Amino acid sequence: MLQFILDDLPDVCMPTGESHFIIPLFRNQQSFGGLDTHEGMRHLLQTLHNFNSIFLYGDLHGVKFDVDRLADEFLAEGRVTVRDVIAGIFEKNAAGLGKHRWGDKTPYYALHLDKLVAWWPDAKFIHLVRDGRDVALSLFGRQHDFSAYNVYYAAQYWQQYVDVCRTQGSQLPAGQYLEIRYEDVLNDKESAIRAVCDFIGEPCPDMLQQAGHVRSDAALKLKTVRTDNQGKWRRALNAWQIRVFESEAGTTLRQSGYPLLTSARRLPLPLR
Repeated sequence: MLQFILDDLPDVCMPTGESHFIIPLFRNQQSFGGLDTHEGMRHLLQTLHNFNSIFLYGDLHGVKFDVDRLADEFLAEGRVTVRDVIAGIFEKNAAGLGKHRWGDKTPYYALHLDKLVAWWPDAKFIHLVRDGRDVALSLFGRQHDFSAYNVYYAAQYWQQYVDVCRTQGSQLPAGQYLEIRYEDVLNDKESAIRAVCDFIGEPCPDMLQQAGHVRSDAALKLKTVRTDNQGKWRRALNAWQIRVFESEAGTTLRQSGYPLLTSARRLPLPLR
């Protein structure tokens, strides 16, 4: 949903897909020397291609990912670091769509705000939190992507993402981290859009300036989002699964404003 909101703004480009390559390249940036040469630049771009060609070709609609052409352009622009090259790809994509700002919605980057801010000190981070018990249901349906095969591991997974992102976000300068709940977006979409726009310093879409007149693509897409896409865990999880999840992640649920149905006391290991 936030992707709809952000990408609809006149000066913000938010690809629909997930890059996944920023953190691996951050960790291995010392392996890419010679970026002031065509060979070195081409090696980095080819590595990006091999890592996630689906994203580069399918989700970047403002730039054509041509290794040789981009290598020549980046060399001419004096981009000699891994960070500069990654930024260059997103910047060219945004420019090709008539925009200047860009973002990325890869979920696991939530665990690495410290690395992202090291590369982009002025970046703004929006943390979308959803009730972990509903997240567990989603994880069960995506076992090909995640290793959450039972509710205990789903609780651990969700709690880690929320806690780590929240902790790192609290350490950022004021005005760089915003936490918003998925359910709040569902229940009051216009307030959510206003909060996001205020946070990133962008004007709200016309739909919010003229009450009752829905014009933007984001608004039209958000209108199709079912407001009842929440609380499904109450019907889908049995009493034992709820107890296990809340015993493992109850503190984080409470801190996020989600009421518990159980005492949330941690269960002995053999019972989890």
